[in-house]
Amino acid sequence: MLVEGLAVEDHASAGQDSMPSDEAGTLCAVAHADPPRAVCLLSGGMDSAVTLAEARAAGFSTYALTVKYGQRHACELAAARRVAQALGTTEQREFELDLSVFGGSALTGRGTIPKGRNQAAITAGGVPATYVPARNTVFLALALAWAEALGARDLFLGVNAIDYSGYPDCRPEFLSAFEGLARLATAAGTEHGARFRVHAPLLALTKRDIVLRAEELGVDLGLTHSCYDPLEEGGLVLACGGCDACSLRLKGFREAGRRDPIAYVEPRPAVAGRGSSAPSP
Repeated sequence: MLVEGLAVEDHASAGQDSMPSDEAGTLCAVAHADPPRAVCLLSGGMDSAVTLAEARAAGFSTYALTVKYGQRHACELAAARRVAQALGTTEQREFELDLSVFGGSALTGRGTIPKGRNQAAITAGGVPATYVPARNTVFLALALAWAEALGARDLFLGVNAIDYSGYPDCRPEFLSAFEGLARLATAAGTEHGARFRVHAPLLALTKRDIVLRAEELGVDLGLTHSCYDPLEEGGLVLACGGCDACSLRLKGFREAGRRDPIAYVEPRPAVAGRGSSAPSP
């Protein structure tokens, strides 16, 4: 579109026949049109950070929504702010909705965070104790409300169905069903025929793929936080290294041949051939 705008200027400067004023005006309007808006759910974790970057790379003006839902790893909220600032979001909003009042999840203080599970156990299926009842449904509903108010039709969510812990709201069937719900549940959909789309660009990627994609997009994963049960002391946040989120994250870095830049309670082994003489975080 910008090429067309430049072409108009080049024709004029060369003394060639100019376009009718209304057609030239249309091209200029297209060339200078504002980018489409998208609401991106941003938790502060690795996946949501890369998803936000994907939305920007696709040409969207990004509006980041971060939810404080009573999670025990509330330090991820600070990570979300860092990521939003680094990636230049148009706007970031934090919404407080305490899901811990319902219980039912180790992430909101009820129960024990599973640790030390091997990859087979994590990906074998079954809903783990860290599942928060209907969390992604609630989050997408909030994102949909903001999107409709903004006039946006695109929602971005950093779910993954390959290396994940068995959450039911991280599957393609769920995302497709929510798109149908959005058409029926909004004035934009029922009155104006608007079609909302839920983008999940990481859905079919492994954690290795996500680490490498972050590198391609220039996302600093050192700004992110994934751990479900971090140790916080003296202003320093240390990932536990043993929960499912840490295990999957470390697996991704290991398979990508990269070093995870965040700090852990115990040092991580250095990746061979990549600065192994330096201490691991």
